[in-house]
Amino acid sequence: MKAIKTFKNRTNKFTSNWAKVVIKYKWAVLLGTFALVLGLGSQGKMSFDGDYHVFFSESNPELEAFDALQDKYTKDDNVILVLSPENKNVFTRENLAAIEELTAEAWNTPYSSRVDAITNFQNTRALDDDLYVDDLSYNSITKSDSEIEEIKEIAIKEPMLINRIVNADGSVTAVNITVRLPGEDSAKEVPEVMDSVRGMVSNFLEKYPNFEVHTSGMVPLNTAFFEASIRDMALTGVMMLIVILMTLLLTRSFQSTVATLIVVLFSIISTVGFVGIVGIKLTPPSSVFPTMILTLAVADSIHILITMLQKIRKEGLDKKSALIESIRLNYMPVLITSLTTVIGFLTMNFGDVPPFWDLGNITAFGMTMAFLFSTTTLPALVAILPLKIKKKEKQSDSDQWYNKDWYSGLARFVIKQPVPLTVLSLAIIGFLTFLASKNRFNDEFINYFDESVAFRADTDYISENLTGVYNVEYSIGSGESGGINNPDYLNKLNDFENWLYEQPEVVHVNTFSEVARRINRSMHGDHEVFYKIPDTRDEAAQYLLLYELSLPFGLDLNNQINVDKSETRVTVTLKNIDSPSMIAFSKRGENWLKENTPEAMHAIGVSPMLMFSKLGFRQAEGMFNGNIIALILISLVLMLALRNFKLGLLSIIPNVAPVLVGFGIWALYKGQINTGMVIVFGMT
Repeated sequence: MKAIKTFKNRTNKFTSNWAKVVIKYKWAVLLGTFALVLGLGSQGKMSFDGDYHVFFSESNPELEAFDALQDKYTKDDNVILVLSPENKNVFTRENLAAIEELTAEAWNTPYSSRVDAITNFQNTRALDDDLYVDDLSYNSITKSDSEIEEIKEIAIKEPMLINRIVNADGSVTAVNITVRLPGEDSAKEVPEVMDSVRGMVSNFLEKYPNFEVHTSGMVPLNTAFFEASIRDMALTGVMMLIVILMTLLLTRSFQSTVATLIVVLFSIISTVGFVGIVGIKLTPPSSVFPTMILTLAVADSIHILITMLQKIRKEGLDKKSALIESIRLNYMPVLITSLTTVIGFLTMNFGDVPPFWDLGNITAFGMTMAFLFSTTTLPALVAILPLKIKKKEKQSDSDQWYNKDWYSGLARFVIKQPVPLTVLSLAIIGFLTFLASKNRFNDEFINYFDESVAFRADTDYISENLTGVYNVEYSIGSGESGGINNPDYLNKLNDFENWLYEQPEVVHVNTFSEVARRINRSMHGDHEVFYKIPDTRDEAAQYLLLYELSLPFGLDLNNQINVDKSETRVTVTLKNIDSPSMIAFSKRGENWLKENTPEAMHAIGVSPMLMFSKLGFRQAEGMFNGNIIALILISLVLMLALRNFKLGLLSIIPNVAPVLVGFGIWALYKGQINTGMVIVFGMT
C-alpha cells in the first residue's frame, strides 16, 4: 500500500507540473504542435491500391501457387459483360449483330489480350479432309432464319459455351474481356480499363436500349475495392459533423468543442503525413483510419474536458485550477488507455493480411499523436480560449441520483450486490462465449460489398442467370514435354472432367480434353461417335497443331496449354458457395487426382476466390498468437500502473469479455465471420 501511495503521489506531482508548464507556455506549446502538424502534414502524399492482391502477403502459399499457375499460362484479369436482351432471346439477327459489334469494340479495351463471346467462338467443322475453324456467327445481320437456328443449336449444345458464355434458354450471354495489366501502377491501370469499359457500355446502351448490361470480373472487383475506399474516407466528414454535435451536447461549451475539433484534425493530419513518409499505399481496410483516429482522439479530449467543466460547475474552481486538476486526474488513465489501444492495434501485424498491418500501424501512430495533442494542444487551447460557464450550487446525494450523478448510485448498487452480479455476469459471459464458438468463417469476397453497390448487384445477377463467379483452377501435368497429346493423359483428364460435372457445386468445366474431343469429331466428318479422345498420340498431336494454326490472333490456346505442352489448365466454375465449402471442394478435387491419376497429374486447386476463402483461417491463426501477446502486455501495463498483480490479472476479464459477448450476440444474429472481423479482438 505504501508503494502504491508513493507512486500515486509522484504521478500526481508529475501530471500537475505537466499541466502547469503547458498552461504557462501555452502559446509556445500551441505553436510547437502546430509546426509539428504542419511538418508532418506537408508530407501527406497518399496513394491508393485497390488490387485484390494486396490482401495477400508475399509468403502466402495460396498466392505463390496461383502466381506459379499464371506464370505457366497467361497472367490474366478479366471484365465480363453480361447482356440481357429485352425479348429474352439472344439468337436473333439484330441481337447477334449487336453482340458482334460490342465484341469487336471490346478489343479496343486498354491492355486487352483476348475477347470471348458467342459470336466469335471458334467453331470447328469438317469439309472433306480439311478442318475449318470460323467464328460461330459473323455478319449476323445478313443471316437467314435457318442459319440463326443452326447457330443457336450449336451454341446451346457446346460445352465450352453453355453456362459460361450463354445460358441454357438463350436469354442471356456474355462478352468476356481478358486483360493483361502491366502491374506497374494498378491505381492507374485499373481505372484506365474501367473508364474504357464504362464508356463502351454507355455507348452500346445508347445505341441498343433494348439490352441490359451487367459487369463483373476481377478488374471490376479491384475497381469496387478502390471506390469503396474513397467512399469510406468520405465518411470522415460526416463523422466529424457528428463529433462536433455530440461534443457540443456533452460539454455545452462552444470553445471546448472547437478545442476538441482541433485536436482531432491535428491527429488526422499528422497521421496522413506519417502515411506519406512511410510510403504506405491505402487499401479498403486501411482507408478507414481517419474515422478510427477521430473516434479515439475525441474520447481522450472528452475525458479531460468533462472533468474540467465539472470542477468549474460543481466545485466552483476557476478555469486554470480546474484544468490542472483535470490533467492530474486524467493524464494516467488517458495514457494507459492510449498505450493499451496502441498495443491492441499493433497486434494486427501478427495476421496474414497486409492491409490490416497497415491499418494497425497507422492507427497506432494516430493514437499516439492523439494522446500527445490531448495533453498539450488541448489544455493550451483551453487556457487561451475564453470560457463562460455558470457555476452551480452543490446538489445533495439524493438529488444527484435522480439528476446528474446516477453513476454513483449504480456504483453503490454494484458494491452492495457483488456475489449475485458476479454469478449473473459470469453466466451471461459463459453462455455468449459458447455461442461465439459457433460462428463459422465465410470469406466470400462478393459479400464484402453491400447490395447497393453496382458490382455486388451485377455479380449477383450474373450468378443467378448465367454462370458462377467463383472458380478453382488446377494445372494438370503430364510428366513430359508434349505429354498432353498422350491418349492416357487425355483420358484421365476426361475422367476428371466427368467427375467434376458430377459435383453439385459445379456450373462449368473448361478443360483441354473437351477441345481434343471436339477436334477429333471434326476430323472425322463431325460424326458424334468420334466425340472422344484420339486413339494415338501422333493423331492427337497432328490434330492439335492443325487446330492451333487455324485459330485467329488473340484466340489461341495459351490460356489452357503451357509452352512445352506438358501441362494443361482446368478451370472449374462454381456456384456461389461459402468458404468452408469452397475449401472442401478444392480438397476433394486434389484427392480425386491423387487416387485416380499418376503422380505427374497430381495438382492443387488455386484461384483468387480460394485464396480469399482460406484467408480468414490464416488470419485467425496469426491473430490468436498476437492476441495472447497483447493480453499479456496489456495486463503487465495495468499491473505496473496499478502496482497490483491481482488487479492486473483481473483486468484480463474486462478486456476479453466484451469481445466474447459481442461475437456471441453476432452468432445469434448472423453466425458468420470474415477476415475483417477477426481483427476485432485485437482492436478491442
